[in-house]
Amino acid sequence: MSSHHIVREKQEPALLVLGVDHFPEEQLGQLLEWSPTVITTPHTAEKLDSFGIKVDWVIANEYNGLLQSDIKLLPNGDDTLTTAALKYLIAHNYPAVNIVTDVLYWDEFVKYADKISLVIFQENQKIYTVNSGFSKWKPAGETISLLFSPTLLNYSGLQQTGPMHYQTMRDGFFSLQFEQPFLFIAEDLDNV
Repeated sequence: MSSHHIVREKQEPALLVLGVDHFPEEQLGQLLEWSPTVITTPHTAEKLDSFGIKVDWVIANEYNGLLQSDIKLLPNGDDTLTTAALKYLIAHNYPAVNIVTDVLYWDEFVKYADKISLVIFQENQKIYTVNSGFSKWKPAGETISLLFSPTLLNYSGLQQTGPMHYQTMRDGFFSLQFEQPFLFIAEDLDNV
């Protein structure tokens, strides 16, 4: 007996690749496992092509270096490349996007964090948004960083190791409660 898995379009997060200079190719391969929609910049498209990765969309007003015959152009108009990509994904009802980047574009990420689920991979970190009441199981001794100072933070299962840096006290769940609508947290990729 065999099992067949059908992956529906938009069931898996899209993949927005803004830069891969400091991101392990093996990790990139894991994000591509379920054949997501891949959106990238002209500069990064060339790198992805050299890795043999199929690109669906290139964000640019003009792009003459189409390396793959079926790449579509996603004009950014007056928007930044990041904003144009996030607007496109939201307009086309993508519920989530994994973003690989060398630079954190906080102003743009924060602006869209309540409209689409963002998971950002930057260097050796996985950064994502959580709502108040968030809890997650982690082994003892793993680190969690809060990327913005929360209002009225309450936490359990963690001990503070520095400003906005915490470590899990034991194997088990940790939880976060706070006032604002969401909070960005970061985990080391080695521990995810």
